[in-house]
Amino acid sequence: MTLLSLILSFFPAIVMGMTAASFLWICLSPGILGVLALLFSLYGFPVLVYRIHDYFYPVKEGISYLKGPDYSPWWGGHQIQAIYITFPAIESVLRLIPGAFSLWLRLWGAKIGRGIYWMPSLELADRALIEVGDRTIVGHRVGIYSHVIKPKHNNLMLYVKSVKIGNDVFVGSGTHFGPGVTIADGAYLPIATHLYPNTKVTPRNHSTD
Repeated sequence: MTLLSLILSFFPAIVMGMTAASFLWICLSPGILGVLALLFSLYGFPVLVYRIHDYFYPVKEGISYLKGPDYSPWWGGHQIQAIYITFPAIESVLRLIPGAFSLWLRLWGAKIGRGIYWMPSLELADRALIEVGDRTIVGHRVGIYSHVIKPKHNNLMLYVKSVKIGNDVFVGSGTHFGPGVTIADGAYLPIATHLYPNTKVTPRNHSTD
């Protein structure tokens, strides 16, 4: 583990500390500044750090390894996003406000269209590595994972590739996406569809190719 990896492993704890301090500020001295500090801790600071990190250490698609002397940009980005995986309610609130969650993902660097309906229960592992077209519906308990990790030769092999979902797609509840999945415009995914890495789905037969 590199020094930067070690530092970023403490990032979730830093965010929690900032949030707790902001909450205490509100309790001791209620006011708009305390509320703004709380919102910045939960929503502004992680995005800002991620975009700076991505500028200097962009995540590259393809195969890499997590063990060794080289820094893994994916690992650093994952630590920055870990707070939302641990406490999904932080993001779920945004999905209750029309357009707010799509804007949130764009801030992370995702390519998100218009008129998308997101159910409140959703798990995203890599916020910047997804593309979603216009008027798509994303159902309950959907998981989108733009990476996969597997042991290989006493190391951990990481495969990263963006997930791409087209326009007018219906994603049924409980569907899970692996890295590199591509969904064509107008496709329908039945409930609990599991899409393995690099699967392509067409609307013609509503099945995987």
